[in-house]
Amino acid sequence: MLQALSQLNISQAAIEDFLMDLTLVWGSRIFKSILIILLARLALRFGHSLIQRILTNSSEKPSLLPEGKAQTLRILMLSVWRYAVYAFTALLLLSNLDIEIGPILAGAGVVGLAVGFGAQNLVRDVISGFFIILEDQFSVGDYITALGNSGIVEEIGLRTTSIRGFDGEIYILPNGLIETVTNWSRGHMRALVEVGVAYEEDVEHVLAVLEEIVSDYATTDPDVVEGPTVLGIMALADSAIVIRIVAMTVSMAQWKVERNIRRAIKNRFDELDIEIPYPRRVYFNRGNDKEDNDRG
Repeated sequence: MLQALSQLNISQAAIEDFLMDLTLVWGSRIFKSILIILLARLALRFGHSLIQRILTNSSEKPSLLPEGKAQTLRILMLSVWRYAVYAFTALLLLSNLDIEIGPILAGAGVVGLAVGFGAQNLVRDVISGFFIILEDQFSVGDYITALGNSGIVEEIGLRTTSIRGFDGEIYILPNGLIETVTNWSRGHMRALVEVGVAYEEDVEHVLAVLEEIVSDYATTDPDVVEGPTVLGIMALADSAIVIRIVAMTVSMAQWKVERNIRRAIKNRFDELDIEIPYPRRVYFNRGNDKEDNDRG
């Protein structure tokens, strides 16, 4: 290569000076680029540690926010900080490589405007996610029903919300499509139990037994905050007298309370021989009746 350049009347000293300058310039740029990347990694770790420390509850330093809200903000802030560091690092690397940032930003603005018209759903998702977090409609750890899916919220982002169902499946819900949300984790919840008894049973005796059962149960389960209360007869069904019992429980404990009350009722009814009816059918053979009438 040096021989080819020498044929072009370029002195060897000039070539060496050019290569030296090239090495110094690009060597310096490469060194600075490596330094920028290392500093970006340190910034990511520092920001991650700081956000975790501020938004994590502990016995020594309890957070000012509820656990669910703090966890939601922690996940969101970690995501925002990560993307901010990535963007700032990319700009520093471009500037270090002597690439003009202005035209790139201007071009990105034009492209962003064009993409914005074609990505209206994405913009809608981001705006909806912002208001979900701002209004605290639900937090990480809440049990919700949205878009026909029920589960515990695992992550809330600006674009999507992730919930895990009881079977273990993960539902990824676009925030822009979430119009109605049922939050089962806010405030006290109602436990409802309906029990049927046979028409042959003494209703007053059954009501007294149920009062005794729920009174005993209320003293043994700390998740019950009010009741249980025997409301009385709610329906006269085809084969049973339906009696309703209600109780107010702490969040997410209503199903457990319902199961335990049903078990207590079943065990007590078995002890007292109180019949819980089941569907029965009685068949009449009309042909035999007709033969008997003819004989008579």
